[in-house]
Amino acid sequence: MRRLDWDDLRFFLSVASNGTLSAAARELTVNTTTVLRRIASLEEALSARLFDRMRSGYHLTQEGLVLQELLGPVDQRLSSLQRDFQAAHAGAKGRVKVSAAETITDAVLAGGMPEFADNYPDIEVSLMHEIPQLQGISALNAGLRDVDLAIRTARPTQGDMLVRKLGDLAFGLYAHKDRAATLNEGVEITSPEALADEPLIGFDEEALPTGPVWFLSRVEKSMKLVTRAAGDRARLQMVKENLGVSALPCIIADIDPELQKIAGSEMVGSLELWLLARRDLAQFPHVRTVMDFVISRVRDLRPSLSGNTGS
Repeated sequence: MRRLDWDDLRFFLSVASNGTLSAAARELTVNTTTVLRRIASLEEALSARLFDRMRSGYHLTQEGLVLQELLGPVDQRLSSLQRDFQAAHAGAKGRVKVSAAETITDAVLAGGMPEFADNYPDIEVSLMHEIPQLQGISALNAGLRDVDLAIRTARPTQGDMLVRKLGDLAFGLYAHKDRAATLNEGVEITSPEALADEPLIGFDEEALPTGPVWFLSRVEKSMKLVTRAAGDRARLQMVKENLGVSALPCIIADIDPELQKIAGSEMVGSLELWLLARRDLAQFPHVRTVMDFVISRVRDLRPSLSGNTGS
């Protein structure tokens, strides 16, 4: 049996991702003969056929799919090796990519960035909107290949990550103030039955069935579903246009003078906020500094996040 040449794995991954020898050759800056020879060498070393050669290109066999899955964590680690090595020697400076739902980046993190930038001028924070906002199961368990930190609305069940519970994002049921005045005589609703036949703006059907999503899915049967939207800002704007009522994060809806809360989070529910960090990066000073910033911001804004602002 031929001894495994670790460099052959690099050629395998390129062909697997590109689908053809010629595309892999361009990516690796070699000729197609070299790629073909490397693949043949790997197949001989593993005693397995890794690709089916078809007119449309090279397609992974079952054995090839198994190898690709096994190499996934290795490929991810090597792809960021240069950046991670430089970060490890950079001290509290560098770039940190943070991914979160739009409500979290805009209403929680953005407001603290001026002070953070003053205190840590050598750290560049990139705030990125995570789409869809309320992730499905596959997105929930997605790794952090393209970002360093993420804030998600449910705890992942897979992946080699550091995970910390930050708090809860409370939701209430809101209506335009004119509509709210006609509902239950302006008093907060305590039972879904009081919403019968009211127009409803629901969540996207792919949203995880947790907290407010689960609540609205129950009351849809007795209400008149007008439309759906995954984004909090989109639903908020439609409520302001008096299209219907909807579940909104208290942190953005409580401060809008055109809206009125008609049911609180004790009935509508909350979403958990989890901070995720790549385990291999969390020890670096610049990443740890941003993690501490995120934790501090959520702690400082806890009354607004929980909907307990006294308003």
